[in-house]
Amino acid sequence: MLLGPPGVGKGTQAVRLVDEMGAEHVSTGDLLRAARREGTELGQRAQRYMDKGELVPDSLILDLVREQLSEVAAATDVLFDGFPRTTAQATGLDVVLERVGRSVDTVVLFEAPEDTLVQRLSGRRSCPDCGAVFNTYFSPPDSEGVCDRCGGTLVQRVDDEAETVKRRLQVYLDQTAPLVSFYDAHGARMTRVAADRDVDDVFVDFAAAVGGGV
Repeated sequence: MLLGPPGVGKGTQAVRLVDEMGAEHVSTGDLLRAARREGTELGQRAQRYMDKGELVPDSLILDLVREQLSEVAAATDVLFDGFPRTTAQATGLDVVLERVGRSVDTVVLFEAPEDTLVQRLSGRRSCPDCGAVFNTYFSPPDSEGVCDRCGGTLVQRVDDEAETVKRRLQVYLDQTAPLVSFYDAHGARMTRVAADRDVDDVFVDFAAAVGGGV
Protein backbone atom coordinates (compact mmCIF):
# COMPACT_ATOMS: atom_id res chain seq x y z
CA MET A 1 0.00 0.00 0.00
CA LEU A 2 1.49 3.33 -1.08
CA LEU A 3 0.49 6.42 0.90
CA GLY A 4 1.56 10.03 0.62
CA PRO A 5 0.35 13.47 -0.44
CA PRO A 6 -0.36 14.47 -4.05
CA GLY A 7 2.83 15.07 -6.00
CA VAL A 8 5.07 13.00 -3.75
CA GLY A 9 5.91 10.55 -6.56
CA LYS A 10 4.00 7.40 -5.59
CA GLY A 11 2.99 6.59 -9.16
CA THR A 12 6.47 7.07 -10.61
CA GLN A 13 8.02 4.79 -8.00
CA ALA A 14 5.26 2.20 -8.29
CA VAL A 15 5.66 1.84 -12.07
CA ARG A 16 9.40 1.36 -11.68
CA LEU A 17 9.03 -1.26 -8.97
CA VAL A 18 6.41 -3.15 -10.96
CA ASP A 19 8.78 -3.27 -13.94
CA GLU A 20 11.58 -4.70 -11.80
CA MET A 21 9.61 -7.06 -9.55
CA GLY A 22 6.78 -8.15 -11.81
CA ALA A 23 4.15 -7.08 -9.28
CA GLU A 24 0.62 -6.03 -10.20
CA HIS A 25 0.15 -2.24 -10.09
CA VAL A 26 -3.39 -1.35 -9.03
CA SER A 27 -4.21 2.29 -9.71
CA THR A 28 -7.91 3.13 -9.64
CA GLY A 29 -7.30 5.91 -12.17
CA ASP A 30 -5.85 3.36 -14.59
CA LEU A 31 -8.72 0.96 -13.90
CA LEU A 32 -11.30 3.64 -14.64
CA ARG A 33 -9.56 4.66 -17.88
CA ALA A 34 -9.35 1.05 -19.04
CA ALA A 35 -12.98 0.31 -18.17
CA ARG A 36 -14.17 3.40 -20.05
CA ARG A 37 -11.94 2.69 -23.04
CA GLU A 38 -13.10 -0.92 -23.28
CA GLY A 39 -16.75 -0.02 -22.71
CA THR A 40 -17.26 -2.56 -19.93
CA GLU A 41 -20.43 -2.54 -17.85
CA LEU A 42 -18.55 -1.04 -14.90
CA GLY A 43 -16.91 1.48 -17.20
CA GLN A 44 -20.26 2.61 -18.57
CA ARG A 45 -21.63 3.04 -15.06
CA ALA A 46 -18.58 5.09 -14.06
CA GLN A 47 -18.89 7.21 -17.20
CA ARG A 48 -22.43 8.23 -16.29
CA TYR A 49 -21.18 9.73 -13.02
CA MET A 50 -18.24 11.49 -14.67
CA ASP A 51 -20.42 12.90 -17.45
CA LYS A 52 -22.46 14.63 -14.75
CA GLY A 53 -19.33 15.92 -13.02
CA GLU A 54 -19.90 13.64 -10.04
CA LEU A 55 -17.39 11.51 -8.16
CA VAL A 56 -17.47 7.81 -8.92
CA PRO A 57 -18.93 6.11 -5.80
CA ASP A 58 -16.66 4.06 -3.56
CA SER A 59 -18.79 0.97 -4.21
CA LEU A 60 -18.12 1.16 -7.95
CA ILE A 61 -14.39 1.74 -7.45
CA LEU A 62 -14.27 -1.28 -5.15
CA ASP A 63 -16.07 -3.36 -7.79
CA LEU A 64 -13.37 -2.41 -10.29
CA VAL A 65 -10.64 -3.34 -7.79
CA ARG A 66 -12.28 -6.68 -7.00
CA GLU A 67 -12.61 -7.45 -10.73
CA GLN A 68 -8.93 -6.65 -11.29
CA LEU A 69 -7.72 -8.71 -8.34
CA SER A 70 -9.76 -11.71 -9.47
CA GLU A 71 -7.51 -11.87 -12.56
CA VAL A 72 -4.21 -11.72 -10.62
CA ALA A 73 -2.42 -14.94 -9.68
CA ALA A 74 -2.37 -15.60 -5.95
CA ALA A 75 1.44 -15.67 -5.89
CA THR A 76 1.74 -12.23 -7.52
CA ASP A 77 2.41 -9.23 -5.25
CA VAL A 78 0.02 -6.29 -5.59
CA LEU A 79 0.86 -2.58 -5.16
CA PHE A 80 -2.02 -0.22 -4.45
CA ASP A 81 -1.29 3.31 -5.66
CA GLY A 82 -3.60 6.20 -4.80
CA PHE A 83 -6.28 4.04 -3.24
CA PRO A 84 -7.69 3.98 -0.65
CA ARG A 85 -7.93 7.72 -0.01
CA THR A 86 -10.13 7.62 3.09
CA THR A 87 -10.65 5.29 6.02
CA ALA A 88 -14.10 4.43 4.64
CA GLN A 89 -12.49 3.25 1.41
CA ALA A 90 -9.87 1.35 3.39
CA THR A 91 -12.58 -0.47 5.31
CA GLY A 92 -14.30 -1.40 2.06
CA LEU A 93 -11.00 -2.55 0.58
CA ASP A 94 -10.43 -4.83 3.58
CA VAL A 95 -13.64 -6.65 2.65
CA VAL A 96 -12.59 -6.97 -0.99
CA LEU A 97 -9.13 -8.26 -0.06
CA GLU A 98 -10.56 -10.82 2.35
CA ARG A 99 -12.79 -12.19 -0.40
CA VAL A 100 -9.79 -12.81 -2.66
CA GLY A 101 -7.57 -14.15 0.12
CA ARG A 102 -5.32 -11.12 0.48
CA SER A 103 -4.49 -8.52 3.13
CA VAL A 104 -2.35 -5.40 3.48
CA ASP A 105 0.97 -6.39 5.04
CA THR A 106 3.23 -3.47 4.06
CA VAL A 107 2.54 0.26 3.90
CA VAL A 108 5.04 2.74 2.46
CA LEU A 109 4.48 6.38 3.37
CA PHE A 110 6.20 8.84 1.01
CA GLU A 111 6.94 12.24 2.55
CA ALA A 112 8.20 15.59 1.18
CA PRO A 113 8.06 19.28 2.18
CA GLU A 114 5.04 21.27 1.02
CA ASP A 115 7.04 23.63 -1.23
CA THR A 116 8.50 20.66 -3.10
CA LEU A 117 5.04 19.17 -3.56
CA VAL A 118 3.63 22.44 -4.90
CA GLN A 119 6.35 22.60 -7.58
CA ARG A 120 5.91 18.97 -8.49
CA LEU A 121 2.17 19.34 -8.86
CA SER A 122 2.14 22.57 -10.83
CA GLY A 123 4.74 21.12 -13.22
CA ARG A 124 3.08 17.75 -13.64
CA ARG A 125 1.84 16.61 -17.04
CA SER A 126 -0.03 13.34 -17.47
CA CYS A 127 -1.07 11.10 -20.34
CA PRO A 128 -4.85 10.54 -20.50
CA ASP A 129 -4.31 7.42 -22.63
CA CYS A 130 -1.93 5.30 -20.53
CA GLY A 131 -1.70 7.22 -17.25
CA ALA A 132 2.06 7.95 -17.45
CA VAL A 133 3.14 11.02 -15.49
CA PHE A 134 5.96 13.50 -16.20
CA ASN A 135 7.11 16.80 -14.66
CA THR A 136 8.37 19.84 -16.52
CA TYR A 137 10.84 20.56 -13.70
CA PHE A 138 12.07 17.17 -12.51
CA SER A 139 11.33 14.50 -15.15
CA PRO A 140 10.32 16.03 -18.49
CA PRO A 141 9.35 13.79 -21.41
CA ASP A 142 11.85 13.28 -24.24
CA SER A 143 9.66 15.42 -26.51
CA GLU A 144 7.71 18.31 -25.00
CA GLY A 145 4.02 17.49 -24.66
CA VAL A 146 4.39 13.89 -25.88
CA CYS A 147 4.16 10.75 -23.73
CA ASP A 148 7.34 8.65 -23.84
CA ARG A 149 5.37 5.47 -23.15
CA CYS A 150 2.57 5.57 -25.74
CA GLY A 151 3.00 8.74 -27.79
CA GLY A 152 -0.16 10.36 -26.43
CA THR A 153 -0.58 14.08 -25.87
CA LEU A 154 0.32 15.19 -22.35
CA VAL A 155 -2.04 17.47 -20.46
CA GLN A 156 -2.08 19.42 -17.21
CA ARG A 157 -4.92 18.30 -15.01
CA VAL A 158 -7.20 21.04 -13.76
CA ASP A 159 -6.45 20.02 -10.18
CA ASP A 160 -2.72 20.47 -10.81
CA GLU A 161 -3.11 24.16 -11.55
CA ALA A 162 -1.26 26.29 -8.99
CA GLU A 163 -4.32 27.81 -7.35
CA THR A 164 -5.79 24.42 -6.48
CA VAL A 165 -2.63 22.68 -5.32
CA LYS A 166 -2.64 23.89 -1.71
CA ARG A 167 -6.28 22.96 -1.31
CA ARG A 168 -5.50 19.44 -2.54
CA LEU A 169 -2.74 19.15 0.03
CA GLN A 170 -5.13 20.25 2.77
CA VAL A 171 -7.69 17.68 1.65
CA TYR A 172 -4.98 15.04 1.90
CA LEU A 173 -4.20 16.07 5.46
CA ASP A 174 -7.88 16.01 6.39
CA GLN A 175 -8.95 12.78 4.65
CA THR A 176 -6.00 10.61 3.66
CA ALA A 177 -3.38 11.17 6.35
CA PRO A 178 -5.59 9.35 8.94
CA LEU A 179 -4.91 6.17 6.95
CA VAL A 180 -1.50 6.05 8.63
CA SER A 181 -3.21 5.47 11.98
CA PHE A 182 -5.70 3.09 10.34
CA TYR A 183 -2.99 0.77 9.03
CA ASP A 184 -0.91 1.11 12.18
CA ALA A 185 -3.91 -0.24 14.06
CA HIS A 186 -4.15 -3.09 11.56
CA GLY A 187 -0.59 -4.16 12.34
CA ALA A 188 0.75 -3.51 8.84
CA ARG A 189 4.49 -2.89 8.56
CA MET A 190 4.91 0.87 8.07
CA THR A 191 7.98 2.44 6.44
CA ARG A 192 8.48 6.16 5.88
CA VAL A 193 10.48 7.17 2.80
CA ALA A 194 11.84 10.69 2.27
CA ALA A 195 10.70 11.48 -1.27
CA ASP A 196 12.36 14.89 -1.72
CA ARG A 197 15.52 13.30 -3.14
CA ASP A 198 16.79 11.95 -6.43
CA VAL A 199 14.30 9.40 -7.79
CA ASP A 200 16.97 6.68 -7.81
CA ASP A 201 17.75 7.19 -4.13
CA VAL A 202 14.05 7.14 -3.28
CA PHE A 203 13.63 3.95 -5.26
CA VAL A 204 16.39 2.15 -3.36
CA ASP A 205 14.64 2.81 -0.05
CA PHE A 206 11.22 2.04 -1.52
CA ALA A 207 12.33 -1.30 -2.96
CA ALA A 208 13.97 -2.25 0.34
CA ALA A 209 10.78 -1.40 2.22
CA VAL A 210 8.74 -3.88 0.18
CA GLY A 211 11.37 -6.60 0.15
CA GLY A 212 12.68 -5.95 -3.33
CA GLY A 213 16.05 -4.37 -2.52
CA VAL A 214 18.17 -3.47 -5.54
